[in-house]
Amino acid sequence: MTNIANMDHEPLLIRRAISGDEGALRALWTRHAPHIDLVVRRMVGGDTDLAADIAQEVWIQIFRALPSYRGDSQFSTWAHRIAVNRTLNALRKTRRLENVETEVTEDSASVEPDHDRMFVAQSIEEAAAKLSPGARAVFMLHDVEGYTHEEIAEELGITSGGSKSQLFKARGKLRKLLAHLIDANDVSRSPRKESGHVAPAF
Repeated sequence: MTNIANMDHEPLLIRRAISGDEGALRALWTRHAPHIDLVVRRMVGGDTDLAADIAQEVWIQIFRALPSYRGDSQFSTWAHRIAVNRTLNALRKTRRLENVETEVTEDSASVEPDHDRMFVAQSIEEAAAKLSPGARAVFMLHDVEGYTHEEIAEELGITSGGSKSQLFKARGKLRKLLAHLIDANDVSRSPRKESGHVAPAF
């Protein structure tokens, strides 16, 4: 019997999952959960319990929507979009995206690269968790996920100008936070261990 978890032909795996094959569903989750969990955690910030709850809801939504997947884009791209949208909806419900629009109060700033990319990535994630919910959402969508300001405006229900304002604000605060972290002497510390993934009920 074929081990579905080791199948490289994802379209076949997806078709079997759509037909209700629990092994295929679990294989899709195993393959894509790390990325989906990372997207959710970045959007939510430091609340690991909330991130875990939302990730569970994301996978429930992905499995429910599987019959509508037509293969027009890669499954990972399709699932990624569901993860972003579901996370934004969950944050709205918890009122963490209220008053998203603000005026530009600081100039934009880019983060200087560091030789230790893993440390920088970890530092950015820790610093982003300290941003206001609205600023963090815009920063993650624009600078991490690659959304345009127009797309962000549509997703968050704000104007493109409001998105740009939040991005400027986020970059300014991140510059200050990361300048302290990157200038620290101990730049060789290891990233903290990620928490394990919790599979949704199949």
